[in-house]
Amino acid sequence: MDSIVHHSASSTASMAKRPCPSQNPRVQNLNEVERRLDGFLSLSDHPSLSLDLSFERLLQSVPSDSDLIDRAIKMGSLLLDAAKHSSRKRASNHNSLAWPLPPDLTIKVFSMLDTQSLCYASATCSLFSKCAKDPLCYANLDLTTLVPKVNNAVVATMIQRAGKALSSLKLGVVPGATTSLGSSPPFVCTIRNAIVEVSNFSWNDKRSRQGRESSILTRCCLSPLSADGGAPGALLRKLHLYNVERMDNASLRAALSSCPSLLDLEIVGLHVELRQTLMSVSANCHLIERLFFESSKTGRDDSLKAQTCSELVNNCPHLTSLSLRGFKLHDCKVRILVKGFRKLKYVDFSTSYSITGNFLRNLGNCNGGNLLEVLILRDCMHLKETEVAKLLTAILAGDFKLLVHLDISNREGLASEADWYHRCYNSSSMPIKQVLEARPDMYLEAEYPSEGSYIEPFDADINSEISLPSQLSSHTSDGSIFMSTSESSYNSDPGSGNEDGQDANYVIYEESSDEIDFLAL
Repeated sequence: MDSIVHHSASSTASMAKRPCPSQNPRVQNLNEVERRLDGFLSLSDHPSLSLDLSFERLLQSVPSDSDLIDRAIKMGSLLLDAAKHSSRKRASNHNSLAWPLPPDLTIKVFSMLDTQSLCYASATCSLFSKCAKDPLCYANLDLTTLVPKVNNAVVATMIQRAGKALSSLKLGVVPGATTSLGSSPPFVCTIRNAIVEVSNFSWNDKRSRQGRESSILTRCCLSPLSADGGAPGALLRKLHLYNVERMDNASLRAALSSCPSLLDLEIVGLHVELRQTLMSVSANCHLIERLFFESSKTGRDDSLKAQTCSELVNNCPHLTSLSLRGFKLHDCKVRILVKGFRKLKYVDFSTSYSITGNFLRNLGNCNGGNLLEVLILRDCMHLKETEVAKLLTAILAGDFKLLVHLDISNREGLASEADWYHRCYNSSSMPIKQVLEARPDMYLEAEYPSEGSYIEPFDADINSEISLPSQLSSHTSDGSIFMSTSESSYNSDPGSGNEDGQDANYVIYEESSDEIDFLAL
């Protein structure tokens, strides 16, 4: 019995011993090369100094014309690459065990990140890189930047990764913060002045520099939306474009033709015509609910026709928010739009020319106007004091029951009834106080400069290059406003004009001569 126990104990002790290399199952499964490498790597247990000396003596013992040194360098490089790869794989395995979320939830989290953060996360480890390649992570692409650094290739790659999952695309240069509700400076002005400081550059310098910086994105930057039979753009719901200066009417029209499901379109600082753009929206985007379009050349685009307005109303009946800022609009056309859209709740015609306010008459008690919740007419140069007074009187009479935000501020005062050159600065003649008392739920903004702060216009040529709208007015501490040269040409327009056709002397300049030369290169 004792002998059996002794034999069993000795057997257990022998099993507990570490097997020798020849008895190691892992080594037995290796081929000859792998065995030698395994034995070579086992030398790492020796002191590093002795290994260095051994390698040095070995290499010095061979003839100088031997290729042993080159083979040692090559072998060392191979070992280093293999070790780094194995290290990354080990780290990835560790991350997959340490990361608490399964891949589907990780993809869900990644889909909530902005595009830049997603790229950072994908570079962290192979686990995140694999999850970040899922199309759902690129459903909402935000490729807007503070400075121009996104080119056509980046846009194409991101759209390709999103594929049919693409739902939202924001693209362009947006250095400044977005304009808040009712703020007066045109958004495009904020963007351009953020790129180049006004005090340091002349307007011609700013224009050429901004053109070079934004030239990274060309007119075909949206062509990937029509790839694969238009699959990437088929389900696109939101498209925001900022200061893509090379974009033209044809390119934008082609892009919109690939987006039949578009609900939200925002365009700022593009050299495209209002009429052509609205025709493209009317023909292709029948489901659109929000349209924001700000002119790159304030007051110079008089292309809108009454027929275009009627077609837009008939083909896009779901529109609830309409913003046309900085265009030369006439009351008759604006009335077609506001009265025609039966679901319209938000209207913004800030910095628009030729609007007198006549379109507001009898609008608050009819279909199309009685649903308005927000009405912004800030800095509309030809907006008349009498029409604003009639609007406020209509609100007191019970019209515009749903209106909660009204902005009728003007940095140069309201136009008088007889002569729009004669500005009205005193709001005491309008029932503003009565409206606020009768409608305490309404936010009414009516800011005007002190009387006499308006500066008579200069004799600037309407087609002059300097009349383009990147100059901002300067507000002094006492509230008075000094106009820039761009605004002086704006004030030189002698009439509000509700004519349907364009003025015979009116010319729309799509691009300056230096831009055309640059495009020809």
